[in-house]
Amino acid sequence: MSARWLLLAMFWAVPAWAQQNVRVPVEQGGRTIQLTAQLYKPANVTGRVPAVAIFHGCGGPGQNTARMAGLLASWGYAALSVDSFSARGLKDVCGRNWPTEANAEARAHDIDAALAWLGAQSFVDPKRLAYMGYSYGGGVAALRALSGKPDEAAPSPARAAVLVYPDCALVDALGPKLAVRQPTLFAMGALDDWTPIAQCKALIDRVVKGRDLIETRVYEGAHHSFDALGLPVRYLEGVGNRSKPGGCCGAHYGANEQAWKQFVADVQVFLAKTLAP
Repeated sequence: MSARWLLLAMFWAVPAWAQQNVRVPVEQGGRTIQLTAQLYKPANVTGRVPAVAIFHGCGGPGQNTARMAGLLASWGYAALSVDSFSARGLKDVCGRNWPTEANAEARAHDIDAALAWLGAQSFVDPKRLAYMGYSYGGGVAALRALSGKPDEAAPSPARAAVLVYPDCALVDALGPKLAVRQPTLFAMGALDDWTPIAQCKALIDRVVKGRDLIETRVYEGAHHSFDALGLPVRYLEGVGNRSKPGGCCGAHYGANEQAWKQFVADVQVFLAKTLAP
């Protein structure tokens, strides 16, 4: 058995969490929709625990977000993996109908709703909340992690944010000067040509308040979706790509095991530091 499969076998063999289906209400267009979500709770919970809400990319919830939720629970966090698509009749928005900035701002309310839901749970410490966003979901999360009004920026209800190969171009809508609301980790692949690190660097260069709260990790040799274990790097011709003229088309994506392992270690350290009692 290879080292990778041994690691995965050890991870999945003895679940250290309880998992259940839940619904998270969110207001949209004057009505309430119920987002489906998976709640992962640490085993043998005593007292209140910190919690992390997880938001998927353009393809919807996947094995990578479920894997991270399980890891978080094994570290002692409650994890809420939110499905932003099913309640809206969506499955995959990675194609030519790439989500607009307006779509992203509407979805950002899912983060507010998920944090409020977590904070209301009897087993969660409402003062120790964080959220993670992947790819398109990472860009959406960035809209909440940063503010376009540095002089008026209100504190976040979350203590930390993790942006995983985020679509940083979505933050263009916030304007030329930005403030960071909480400690924020950017985790990016050096070879990412779907949500390239140059866009995130340009975003960070616009931060005029709270820049010391930002941490960046760039994983050499890694493409987009470096955490999609078992998936060889391939080129997708038909996907929307905001980094290309007209937002179209094509990008590489696929796993890089070394990057994934380092990413897991970086997230564990970051959350332990930012969500400490």
